Amino acid sequence: MISYSELKLVSKYFLLLHTYNSLNYNSMKKCLFVASILIGFAVCAKAQINIGDKAKIKHGDNMEWKSPALDDKDWETPKFNRIDLTKDSTYAWYRIRFTLPKSLLSSSDIKEVVRFKLGKFDDVDETYLNGVLIGKSGRMENDPKGYETAWDKERIYDVPVSSKILKWDAENVIAVRVYNKSGDGGISGNPATVVVPGLIDNLTLTVEHNKLKGKECCVINFTNSAKSTQKGTLTIERKDIETGKAVSISEQKTNVKGGATRTITLPVSEKNPTRFSITYKDASTGRTLKGHYVPKYILTPTASEKPVINCALRYGVRPGSPVIYRIPVSGVRPMKFTVENLPAGVKLDAENGILSGSIKNRGEYNITIKAQNAKGSDEKKMAIVVGDKIALTPPMGWNSWNCWGLSVSQEKVISSAQAILDKGLADYGYAYINVDDAWEAAKRNADGTIGTNDKFPDMKALGDWLHSQGLKFGIYSSPGDKTCGGYLGSIDHEKQDAETYNSWGVDYLKYDWCGYSKRHSENGDYTTPSYIRPYMKMQLFLRQQPRDIFYSLCQYGMADVWRWGEFVDANSWRTTGDITDTWESFHEIGFVRQKDLYPYSQPGHWNDPDMLVVGKVGWGENLRDSRLTVDEQYTHITLWSLLASNLLIGCDVAQMDEFTKRLLCNNEVIAVNQDILGKQAKPEVVDGDIQIWKRKLYDGSYAVGIFNLGKEDANVDLAKYFGKLGISSLKSVRDLWRQKDISTSDLNYYLPTHGVRYIKITY
Repeated sequence: MISYSELKLVSKYFLLLHTYNSLNYNSMKKCLFVASILIGFAVCAKAQINIGDKAKIKHGDNMEWKSPALDDKDWETPKFNRIDLTKDSTYAWYRIRFTLPKSLLSSSDIKEVVRFKLGKFDDVDETYLNGVLIGKSGRMENDPKGYETAWDKERIYDVPVSSKILKWDAENVIAVRVYNKSGDGGISGNPATVVVPGLIDNLTLTVEHNKLKGKECCVINFTNSAKSTQKGTLTIERKDIETGKAVSISEQKTNVKGGATRTITLPVSEKNPTRFSITYKDASTGRTLKGHYVPKYILTPTASEKPVINCALRYGVRPGSPVIYRIPVSGVRPMKFTVENLPAGVKLDAENGILSGSIKNRGEYNITIKAQNAKGSDEKKMAIVVGDKIALTPPMGWNSWNCWGLSVSQEKVISSAQAILDKGLADYGYAYINVDDAWEAAKRNADGTIGTNDKFPDMKALGDWLHSQGLKFGIYSSPGDKTCGGYLGSIDHEKQDAETYNSWGVDYLKYDWCGYSKRHSENGDYTTPSYIRPYMKMQLFLRQQPRDIFYSLCQYGMADVWRWGEFVDANSWRTTGDITDTWESFHEIGFVRQKDLYPYSQPGHWNDPDMLVVGKVGWGENLRDSRLTVDEQYTHITLWSLLASNLLIGCDVAQMDEFTKRLLCNNEVIAVNQDILGKQAKPEVVDGDIQIWKRKLYDGSYAVGIFNLGKEDANVDLAKYFGKLGISSLKSVRDLWRQKDISTSDLNYYLPTHGVRYIKITY
């Protein structure tokens, strides 16, 4: 147990922090996702009313709270897109008062229903309009069929226009009863709106990639859920991949019968790929439905056959801890390595470029690495820093969860690690191989130590093999009695588990709050120190081990973990709930949740917005391509590079295609992520859908990401924002994805929808 004095010491740090508003985030809800690929669609703006900002909340459960006559003026204001329910098995009610203008009917050509789009309710809801139930999702704890979560489902409920429930040009009351089973809960997603949908709102446009008869195709599907036939004009515009300029435009009349799907297939040129912009225009109303398709285009140039050393400039290790370092060098093999000024206690595997051993004395050891093959050679200086800090740059590697979920096995981990080596990802710094949940035995050994299940016959052998390859070994646990997947957690066995991890050669621990939430709720203490306690306890025992173990806190940003993670000696901390491979999830986690966290990122201690969701993912055996568009994937990696985020691959590396490999193996993009100054970027410009994030680098230059978060392509003149960016004149501009210097005068950049331009500048 942690002593009172230890806890008091941690609490002291909190008293020194300035007053702040708590930002609570969604709990991690591990789940499977539908394997369809929706490339992107958008309906043009239509008349609607926004009602989310009128909401009130009251914790507890009382069915009388659904009544429109209830006096709710003393209810609290909720934290929309945040979490309001922080206790397990708890209820709350949200109430929204709003006027429903009859003029809203004029926006619809069919006037069939009033649609209430309320966002997401974590976990379960019952929604009432003027005291009458209009919809529910999931099942409450007392349901005869048993509890069922609906935490990630958008709540969309329709009420017939003719319904007597509706009060036109008068006040209406929506009352939502929300039940939270575990972790945190409440409202998330898009703000609540009310709209009267038209005929076109029953038409769904999906654009996806497919292969037909061995040829690459863009497949457009129109699905009409209405009874009436949809009639309109389809415009297909092909655009240049790089510039966005139109290559060709075609128009055709398009009819889609009620209850039917119409499919249009377009050939895609593999040699000269183009973007597709698809616009359907309704014949009667002029309203439009838009979709985009982008083939996989590669920006990262082909890697040189000559050696290129891709290491960060500093590597941290504690005195006496094992040095396990595979020098990241791209280029053809075989290759010979030499290292000048190698400190005593460390040896070099000259054939594979692996450093091993240990260093007793503190200090900074400057070494020179040389690599040579038949094509040429490269040389680079770096420092081995022996002191109290590890993780001087963010960790890079792979985690099993997003691809294998609970089906992970030792065999799958080894095959993934081998693929990291064979496909050359280790040559760019991806070194951690992290086993997530589902490795644990059903019960502890007689002496209380933890064991493995049949899927992991020899954890020490796994660690030894990874180390022999110069890779590092990561593992997963929870401070609770159970993990998220229902396996054994570490509670009351922290010392034993830390010692076991050491004996297996573990280099990384992901410590997941999930299983601790029940104990935390039972204790009834929701002060900040209560969130610290389980993490402090495990760290005390980790630091007693004779090896460095990277400590990753996974608790979804609760109690503003970024403010105290450093003081429990955590090397990184999750700032959000789980990311999924959708634009909505990525946008919320990346652009919204990280924008104010830059003061808390520094060498040894990193904000962690979760794993990468590119490549083949699926959270189990049924893997599929990421649902992020190609442009969104470039934006994803760019933002994580700017944020100095953990770079943990979540896909099946063995099935990785060339596009994904080049996306992950751009050494100039990685170099920004691994920059030893350790500064996290922040948004310097927010101009509508355009955001510009800037990060200062060790050499005095700046990495700049120019993002288009909108639904339409855009052209951005960087010079327009010089004042906000602190630029008087540019000395140099380098395109990081394309790895080439570009003009300092031509600053007008094409940005596709959800796309990015990533540059490094000096001024």
